[in-house]
Amino acid sequence: MPAFEDQYLDVLQNIEMAILSVYREHRDLVDYDVDKVLNLLWMEYRNEKQGRTIPPSKLGDNAQMVYDRVREICEWRLGRQDIKTDKELMRLKPEPISVDEIMACLKRIRKSIDLWTKQGGRQGYLYFIDHNI
Repeated sequence: MPAFEDQYLDVLQNIEMAILSVYREHRDLVDYDVDKVLNLLWMEYRNEKQGRTIPPSKLGDNAQMVYDRVREICEWRLGRQDIKTDKELMRLKPEPISVDEIMACLKRIRKSIDLWTKQGGRQGYLYFIDHNI
C-alpha cells in the first residue's frame, strides 16, 4: 500500500501551490495563519458531513486569501466547481475525491506545518515549500 503522501501527492501539491501563491505575493504571511485556515477548512468539512454549519470566521487579509484559494482547490478536487484563473476558466476535471480524503489531506499538511514551524520558526513551513515545490 503506497504511503499517504504518494497516494495523494497531486492533491497535496494543489493545496500547497495555493498556499504558496499567497506567500509569494505577501511575504509577511506566517505559518500560524496557514495552519489556522487549514484547521478552519477541516472543521467546515467535518461539520458539512455532520449536517451542521458554523458561522464564518473573521480572518486577517492574508489568511482570507489563503482560505479563498485553498477552499477553491478543495472544492475543485471534490468535483464541485471549476477553477478560475486570471485568463480563463480551467475545464480540467480531476477524478473527484471524498470529503474524508480532503480532510485527511488538510490534516497531513497541518502536520507538515507543525514540523517545519518547529524547525524553522514563524515561516519555516512557508520557506520549506517555497524552496521545495
